[in-house]
Amino acid sequence: MNPFPITLLVTEKKIFLKMPKNEADLDFVRSLRYSRWNGESYRWEIPNYPGNLDNIKRHFGDRISELTETLEPEPPKEEIYIPEKGQVLIIKEKGSLKLHFLYHDELIKAVKQIPFYRWDVAQKHWILPFSPKYEQEIRQKIAELGLELVYREKTKSKSEKRAKLNTQGFTKTCPPEYIQKLQERRYSPQTLKAYSALFTEFINFFPNRELDDLEEKDIMDFSTHLVINRKVSSSYQNQAINAIKFYFEKVKGGPRKFYPIDRPQREKILPEVCSEEEVVSILKNTSNLKHRAILTTIYSAGLRISELINLKISHIDSNRMQIRVEQSKGKKDRYTLLSPKTLKLLREYIKEYRPNFYLFEGQGSAKETPVPYAARSIQAILKESAKKAGITKSISVHTLRHSFATHLLEHGTDLRYIQSLLGHESSKTTEIYTHVTTKGFDQIKSPLDKLDMDD
Repeated sequence: MNPFPITLLVTEKKIFLKMPKNEADLDFVRSLRYSRWNGESYRWEIPNYPGNLDNIKRHFGDRISELTETLEPEPPKEEIYIPEKGQVLIIKEKGSLKLHFLYHDELIKAVKQIPFYRWDVAQKHWILPFSPKYEQEIRQKIAELGLELVYREKTKSKSEKRAKLNTQGFTKTCPPEYIQKLQERRYSPQTLKAYSALFTEFINFFPNRELDDLEEKDIMDFSTHLVINRKVSSSYQNQAINAIKFYFEKVKGGPRKFYPIDRPQREKILPEVCSEEEVVSILKNTSNLKHRAILTTIYSAGLRISELINLKISHIDSNRMQIRVEQSKGKKDRYTLLSPKTLKLLREYIKEYRPNFYLFEGQGSAKETPVPYAARSIQAILKESAKKAGITKSISVHTLRHSFATHLLEHGTDLRYIQSLLGHESSKTTEIYTHVTTKGFDQIKSPLDKLDMDD
């Protein structure tokens, strides 16, 4: 049985085709006049001209597992607003801004001033990473040019969300040698967990095939399945490919190989940050002393959640006013800030809770068998505090780390110091915060304000 079958949906005007990637099939589909790839629904759209359906049936033959014909003119489709001359449509969606407008030289120049802009050739619109600063810049430019703004905010529908993986039907487990090789190469527990889960999903995608019989085409089929059926993010897909490559190249000792897979380009999405007022509100709405100490330490030191739960009491250096972070991402140690306010709060917390080994310990922890605090519990604490604070935007514990870096930058801290405090390998990673901060933005005046418009 083909794990990724070819399906056809035939309507009055169009033929919708889903198929695994294959160069011969791609050449055939492209030969059909006006055929186009729909990147949103991940399928080919082919005009239902006389003879097209017969040609498709003849080419694919018994590989077609499903053929549905409907009298409906087209499958249900979201109505799209088409901007007229002098109008600009902005759609806010998934951490990005999509701009639709007829050709306008000045507006295009303004768009190209925004970092990470790109032109979507297929959908014929501009895509910008979302931040309040960039949105305000574009709104201001549209007003300067005397254009009409039409604004839409698109929420993620249920059908677009990642399909939940059902592991109950799995018949294969991750090979012991795979896990052993990850451990030998000293991969972090998080990477070990992620890679083994992804590789287990891969081998169970082919329940009737031996692992060593799987080939490049099978990897391509699985990658396509992740995008079309599971609707995973580009980072998830990239990590899945890397997990599979690890087996064939590191475990089996094969040569490093290029797999002809459409490896996704990661979306340029700016991090969500909280304002200083929102951070204050979150902390004030965290009444439990231990919970408030946890969130305060994360924000004040710019910690990842994994770094917080692995902090030991001995890592708090009150003499040098530093926190030591050991063997974090990339197997690196570093020092970060210990705020006097945080130190005062931690002393109150330690006096009351008496932790044994870890700075924050979970249920069942004892002197002989210390248990670190659970990451999921910290996420739940933040969610509850944000709800009490009336914060409606989507934030996570990592948002506090982004906010730490952004607020440091807004108060004049050099990027090189922020890079060191965060433990970033590359300065380019830290530079993303320059596109999030609003410092100085209110000082920028439109050139229109300098013109004498009085009669």
